[in-house]
Amino acid sequence: MPSKPAPTDAKTVKQVEKLRAELRRHEHLYYVMDAPEVSDAEYDRLMLELKALEAAHPELVTPDSPTQRVGGKPKEGFQKLAHSRPMLSLDNAYNEGELRDWDRRVHELSGSAKVAYVCELKLDGMSLALWYREGALKKGITRGDGSTGEDVTTNVRTIRSIPLSVSSETAKKSKLGGDFEVRGEVIMPIASFTRMNDEREQQGLSKFANPRNAAAGTIRTLEPNVVAQRRLDYFSYFALTPDGTEAFPTHSEALKALTAAGFKVNPNHRYVENIDDVWAFINEWEAKRDKLPYEIDGIVIKVDSIRLQRELGFTGKAPRWAIAYKYAARAGETIIEDILVQVGRTGKLTPVAALKPVFIGGTTVSRATLHNLDEIERLGVKIGDWVVVERGGDVIPKVVRVIDDKKHPRGTKTFRMPAKCPECGGHVVRTEGEADHRCINAACPAKLRESILHFTSRGVMNIEGMGESLVNQLADRGLVKNVADIFDLTEDKLLSLERIGKKSAKNVLDEIEAAKQLPLERVIFGLGIRMVGERTAEFLAEHFGSMDALAAANEEELLQVNEVGPRIAASIREFFEEPANIKLLERLRKAGLNFKGEKKERGTQLAEKTFVITGTLPTYSRDEAKKMIEDAGGRTSGSVSKKTDFVLAGTEAGSKLDKARELGITVIDEAELLKMLKN
Repeated sequence: MPSKPAPTDAKTVKQVEKLRAELRRHEHLYYVMDAPEVSDAEYDRLMLELKALEAAHPELVTPDSPTQRVGGKPKEGFQKLAHSRPMLSLDNAYNEGELRDWDRRVHELSGSAKVAYVCELKLDGMSLALWYREGALKKGITRGDGSTGEDVTTNVRTIRSIPLSVSSETAKKSKLGGDFEVRGEVIMPIASFTRMNDEREQQGLSKFANPRNAAAGTIRTLEPNVVAQRRLDYFSYFALTPDGTEAFPTHSEALKALTAAGFKVNPNHRYVENIDDVWAFINEWEAKRDKLPYEIDGIVIKVDSIRLQRELGFTGKAPRWAIAYKYAARAGETIIEDILVQVGRTGKLTPVAALKPVFIGGTTVSRATLHNLDEIERLGVKIGDWVVVERGGDVIPKVVRVIDDKKHPRGTKTFRMPAKCPECGGHVVRTEGEADHRCINAACPAKLRESILHFTSRGVMNIEGMGESLVNQLADRGLVKNVADIFDLTEDKLLSLERIGKKSAKNVLDEIEAAKQLPLERVIFGLGIRMVGERTAEFLAEHFGSMDALAAANEEELLQVNEVGPRIAASIREFFEEPANIKLLERLRKAGLNFKGEKKERGTQLAEKTFVITGTLPTYSRDEAKKMIEDAGGRTSGSVSKKTDFVLAGTEAGSKLDKARELGITVIDEAELLKMLKN
């Protein structure tokens, strides 16, 4: 018979609490403040003492105990979670002129004569959101696609600079409150990166290319013990409420509050009152960046006032109130062995330098873009030249200059843009006033494949099964010569292809049929109009309400659409003035695609009400329900908080429903939502 655990007395409880408090303090001093007070041996002794007490009294173990950073079985995968608000990337500036242009736009758009900024080091890591509820760490979520990330909480708990809990006293003192969200950057310090790669080399494993990739790969490792061994670090830079709004009136106040609450905030940030001081900060840290124990690739500049941030708002992909100044990319020298031509989805021909492989910033580079013929002429590039190649972050490597000295002989072969498309032999033209050469053959295989892959992709017409292999076969056999041909596919045509059986053929045909029900904005996006992305397509559909109205709109009418400027308007007109495209539209109309939508005029039925959607609804998808709520003037959020007015629950609703009941929030079903909308 196993012996019963010893009874817990008040003295033991007090001893456990004292040990935890002491260990948390030492963790904070070591991992956050970089000012340890005790040796590693003394820290280990205290940890062993606490582990022994918790083993004897398992009822005293709490999730935020220092002993619980690593625990549990390895996961089989990561659950997807929606962010409280999108985690957007930033626009970049690469020189002083671009930075000052951004500053000018901030002043013009805000109407403010004086705008204060906060400058922060741009850490080269991975963005991560932390959710705290009642002071305890509940979720750690990767950036993912910006809207939805992966739940990596088990791994996040192993990062020592992330508090497992924030005491109610500390939360109150820092004014964060018990429920809040922290956003920041996971990084791998250079010392940890070097040590890890040395160990991998000794084990005969491939080495990571750079600390950023290593950090991203580590945080998604399914074994928490491995994550703990790699000694990741975390710097915080945003404090939000659970519904994703800013917790403080200024960004600088948020950084102070995070520091007061025990989070690690990079100390190398500065509040400044003008763009001249921003530029001075940038230059100061460019000189000092190599002395840091972690990698940075630039400086992030944010408008300090949250009120001004809200006024400035966002573009389709980035906030207008922040920008990233990128330092000059890492560079290498090599020789151009040839210049190839790639044909993209729009028919654009891009010259690409085939390089003698060169190692730059942790990656072997053998190709670099030359952009267009103007760029080749500007650089004076010839095949056989020695050149300087740059790369930075995930930017495609590019040739920046030719090396012209006695040590590096010049090339002799001049590149000429082909008059015929290298993919199809079609005519190549260059429109007056444009730098790009384009293939005008609508059936060009390169253009066709990319057009179909774009049209059938998940975010466009969502035709599952139309992957690269199937699309290549359809194009090679001539079964699909444009996107309208997709809707003429039959079972016999699909069965004539390799590795396609009856079941697969039926699935593809079912997906094609389902695509006809998708809304107007998806069809507009699928047309591949230059400079019209997903967000712009949505604005066009909401503004015009039908494909016919959009096709008939002149440039002046197009300029009335949100985020449509002169270049986009001209591109849209160019598309609808092409007779071949009008024929394509008529075929898509006959195929049964949705050419009608509704002009978006927001109602007031749900004005100022916040909804959280959870579970599976009987009739509508979550996206459809979200759209209905927003069209009626309501708001939607990804998490339940005291500010939530209603939780819309379907079947298999999870923790959000439990949280709603716990907070006493009204829970409704789909029928009740429809009744509210009707009223």
